[in-house]
Amino acid sequence: MKIKSATFTVSALNLKSCPAAIMPEVAFIGRSNVGKSSLINLLAEQRNLARVSDLPGKTQLINFFTINGNWRLVDLPGYGYAHISQTKRADFNEAVADYLEGRENLRHTFVLIDSRLPPQDIDREFISWLAGRGVPFALVFTKADKQSATQTQASIARFQQVVLTGLHPAPTIFVCSAKTKAGRKEILACIAGILGRRT
Repeated sequence: MKIKSATFTVSALNLKSCPAAIMPEVAFIGRSNVGKSSLINLLAEQRNLARVSDLPGKTQLINFFTINGNWRLVDLPGYGYAHISQTKRADFNEAVADYLEGRENLRHTFVLIDSRLPPQDIDREFISWLAGRGVPFALVFTKADKQSATQTQASIARFQQVVLTGLHPAPTIFVCSAKTKAGRKEILACIAGILGRRT
């Protein structure tokens, strides 16, 4: 898939305020500070399409970006905020759950995992939640440039053993780096297949 245009569409507080479901959507979500904004910018080849911040939990709304005029990339609030109140955290998690369960034009969700970390309970719980509700998803292991390929593969193997054992079908796994652009073509090819497009 070649991305010819990528534009910000709207931010939504909850499912009710999302834009009309007139085109297919692909969503991205991950634990706070996992590199989600950097990945979105990499896919679109735009430096500032999604806001990049060193402050965990910066994305607090459901952000929609229209790609090539015919599908949307959706940036979901990260789970595990460090800098907002417990009340807001519950609100945002509810909004994300409503979107993932109730958005009729959502085609796939990409869950981002920090490749440098051992399996985290919060990731395991979220993936279990997705699988239990039949939401199709893939895993994207981020920040692969910050360690050796051997370390990344070992981390993925641990994650598969701890988190994915017994999960059928097993999700597709991607390894990416916003710095080296690794994984960009593979993720876009996956999206093209999901959307049924050749380019």
